[in-house]
Amino acid sequence: MNIVDVFTKSITNDEIEHKYEYRITKSNIEIYNYGVNNDVQSYGIEIERKDILNGKTINLERDSVYNISPHRHKVQQLTKLLYDNEVSPINAIEILGDYVDEYIIDFDNVLKEISIG
Repeated sequence: MNIVDVFTKSITNDEIEHKYEYRITKSNIEIYNYGVNNDVQSYGIEIERKDILNGKTINLERDSVYNISPHRHKVQQLTKLLYDNEVSPINAIEILGDYVDEYIIDFDNVLKEISIG
C-alpha cells in the first residue's frame, strides 16, 4: 500500500491543537473473475487526528477504509468531503458507509472492461 495524497488541517480549540490528516492510499487487490485472477488498483482513505496540548500528543485517533474504488477521483472527492467538514476518525465510517456501498460496483465495471478488452 502506498500513500498517494495527503490533506492536512490544524484547528486550535481551547488550547488544544487538533491536527487532522486525510490520506489517500493506493494498493492492488486480486479479484477472481470467471476462473481468472485479476489485479485491480484500489484506492482508500486513512484518517488521523492528533490532539496536542503544550507540544505533547494527548490523544491519537485513527481509522481507515481501504478498497473503496478503483477510481482515484472518486476517493479524492470523498477525502475532500471529510477534509472540508473536519470529520474525525470516530465519525468517518458513518459518512463513508453509503459511498463505499455505492462505489463497490466500480470494481465489477473494471472487471467487465478487462473481459471486453
